[in-house]
Amino acid sequence: MLDKILRATEKYIPKKLYRFFQPAYHYSLAFASALLYRFPGRKIFVLGVTGTKGKTSTIELVSAILEEAGYTTAIISTLRFKVGKEEERNLYKMTMPGRFFIQKMLRRAVKNKCDFAIVEMTSEGARFFRHKFTYMNALIFTNLSPEHIESHGSFENYLNAKLEIAKALESSPKKNRVIVANVDDKFAEKFLNTSVPTKKTFSLSDGKPFALGDSGIDFTLLGEKIHSKLSGEFNLYNILAAISFTQTQNVDKNIIKRALEKFSGIRGRMERIEAGQDFTVIVDYAHTPDSLEKVYQVFQGQKKICV
Repeated sequence: MLDKILRATEKYIPKKLYRFFQPAYHYSLAFASALLYRFPGRKIFVLGVTGTKGKTSTIELVSAILEEAGYTTAIISTLRFKVGKEEERNLYKMTMPGRFFIQKMLRRAVKNKCDFAIVEMTSEGARFFRHKFTYMNALIFTNLSPEHIESHGSFENYLNAKLEIAKALESSPKKNRVIVANVDDKFAEKFLNTSVPTKKTFSLSDGKPFALGDSGIDFTLLGEKIHSKLSGEFNLYNILAAISFTQTQNVDKNIIKRALEKFSGIRGRMERIEAGQDFTVIVDYAHTPDSLEKVYQVFQGQKKICV
């Protein structure tokens, strides 16, 4: 509610004046929201997930593994808001809603004795300091490719906004901080340059030998063969990101295997629609040329009607 009131008052402030004070204004709101909810991020393990693609899927996979291990999780993502067993769809049209909403969610997570709060963190959110005062314990970097350039003005600005999230982890007062990065991405090194005690990497080669099919993925984890119901190389990356993080939390490989084989998929992410039809229907969130191409590659050699 307070965010709505503040956005309404912005209309009456001269633009030049607003732009000048904008950083201080947004930082102040981030601090005020954390103060109002008594800095809940200090009292819970906060995992941030950032990158251009794969954030939501990685979050859901991490949560599934942690829950299989007996932990209680909270989620703030493009898809949904969850605290323990309670959940609601994210209808805000923003991956990271207002600062007051995020801090309120973290407070709910603490009140409900959640062990982990998993937060999808975006460049847009970083621009407006929505990641501030979340006090991260860990960060997963998935990948980086050009997106939101019209908003940031250049790819360099977009990259720097993402790196601000890594810097927030670096300056977090939490002990035993962890960063997990996809080393197949050329920008991984910039994130790994962050000064944190534990650095963990993952690569597609970690899952070898693996087989990708439109009905699932077969791959290898520490000598164990695992079958996932998810499809596509991009989902194998998401799986490996989730495995890498949960390994830093000492989750047993047998629990990881069990969770991944149980995991049936994510709403709106390569989701199969079964209504008795004699053809395959897939709903996916892909909306950039690169993402669409990767989805279509899963169904190579098949006739496709794409909408």
